[in-house]
Amino acid sequence: MMKHYKTFEDIEYDLKRLNLERQIAFEELKGFKGQVKEDLSPLSWLQTAMKYITKYGSFLLLKKIVK
Repeated sequence: MMKHYKTFEDIEYDLKRLNLERQIAFEELKGFKGQVKEDLSPLSWLQTAMKYITKYGSFLLLKKIVK
């Protein structure tokens, strides 16, 4: 559906609003890109692996103590 404008001010208002929405979306994408880059870094993988190794080791130790 096409919007009909009555004044140039209405057109300018919509153009400014759409430009701001575009800028906001672009900044959100930049933030998302940074987060993905951080999540895929080797240090992040190493930290995740160490966390699971520690949990598994604790589980094995607890299992030995119970037996």
